[in-house]
Amino acid sequence: MSLRQFATLSVTLTDRIRNKQNNWALGGILAFIAGAVNAGGFLAGQRYTSHMTGIISGIADDLVISEIGIVLAGIAFLLSFVSGAAVTAILINWARRKHLHSEFALSLCLEAALLLVFGLLGFSLNILVEVFVPTTILVLCFVMGLQNAIMTKISKAEIRTTHMTGIVTDIGIELGRLLYWNRDHSSMPQKRVVADREKLRVHLIIFSLFLIGAIVGATSFKHFGYITTVPLAGFLILISLPPLAKDLMDLWRIRRS
Repeated sequence: MSLRQFATLSVTLTDRIRNKQNNWALGGILAFIAGAVNAGGFLAGQRYTSHMTGIISGIADDLVISEIGIVLAGIAFLLSFVSGAAVTAILINWARRKHLHSEFALSLCLEAALLLVFGLLGFSLNILVEVFVPTTILVLCFVMGLQNAIMTKISKAEIRTTHMTGIVTDIGIELGRLLYWNRDHSSMPQKRVVADREKLRVHLIIFSLFLIGAIVGATSFKHFGYITTVPLAGFLILISLPPLAKDLMDLWRIRRS
């Protein structure tokens, strides 16, 4: 990729006008951030906040052993994740109705603000553990729901960034197709088993970036603490600025005319 292509990609990364390249690049960035935040959330509250399957299973287990308080906490975390996804849908649909360039950037800016809230709450975890730990987990569940919905809307459900189950499943499927031996090479092309190499490559990149993000996040939170959220939030704001700037310019022109 040339420097000019990289600059163009950076400007259009969160714009409403999309292409596959932009979607994959944004998916990789968000996967890295999700991995880092998920690792930091586990260090903060001993929970992986993007893993709704685990939270739902935990609700069932705790209900059976009559741990009602923990059940209610699990339900609150689940509802927080759902609320984050719902807020993304509201923001995107509102922005589309207003014909804004920032229909995806608005949710990313909100995510950045909430990451800073997570960082502030992290400094208070040792003061009132019973209050700040559950609040921190609630914030992170909301953030993960928010981000997962952003990428789902952008990619039309082709890419997920906050959990890797679907990504790893797709990698396995494409690897199976890649290794499959088509015995009859004279058969019609549409009947042959062929791997989607492009899809496999993209999912491997997203998986790798999530893993790298988790390693970087866990290491950073361990050594530097909750200030780690500042560069993550700052980068989200940075990539959201171009479409926000376009909307501000359009608003300024309208008011001048």
